[in-house]
Amino acid sequence: MKNTLAVLVVNKPGVLARISGLLSRRVVNIESIAAGYTEEADVTRITLVVKGDEQSLEQVIKQLSKLIDVIKIVKLNVGDSVERELALVKVIAKNNRRSDIVNLVSVFRANIIDVNKETMIIEVLGDAQKINAFCAVLDDYGIVEMVRTGKVALSRKPQAVKQIN
Repeated sequence: MKNTLAVLVVNKPGVLARISGLLSRRVVNIESIAAGYTEEADVTRITLVVKGDEQSLEQVIKQLSKLIDVIKIVKLNVGDSVERELALVKVIAKNNRRSDIVNLVSVFRANIIDVNKETMIIEVLGDAQKINAFCAVLDDYGIVEMVRTGKVALSRKPQAVKQIN
C-alpha cells in the first residue's frame, strides 16, 4: 500500500539528504519525494510517498520523528487530501499527426509548452492515473523523453498540517 506523508522540516542544507538516507538505511523504498518552500521562509515541506503496511509506516514515522530538523509529520489519506503531479512529455510530432496530438492534449486538459519541426513538449497536471493514461495514449506517437515531479498534496481540512494533531 502506498502512503503519503507531509513532513515539515527546518529549511537548511542537508535535511532532505538525511531523510532519504535514513529511509534507505531502513530499506524503505521512496516511491516519490517532493520538497519545497512553505508559507514560512524557515520551513520546508517534504511530501513523501512510501510503500508499506501500517506497521512499517509507523516505523518510518517514528524514525523520521527522531531527526532534529523534523518539525511535524502527518499521514495524508487519499479521500482527505488533494494530490497532484506534473509531467513534461516530449513526443514525436510529424506534420501529419500534429492535429491528432493537439486533440489529445485538449481531451486531457494538458498544455503544449514547446513546438519544433519534429517534436512537441506537453505539460500535463493531475493525479497519477491521469498522467499514466495520457502517457499510454502518447506512446502510440512515440515518446522521446518524459519527466515527472513527485506527488504534492494538501489536506482538505481547514487548518494547516502544522496544526493538525
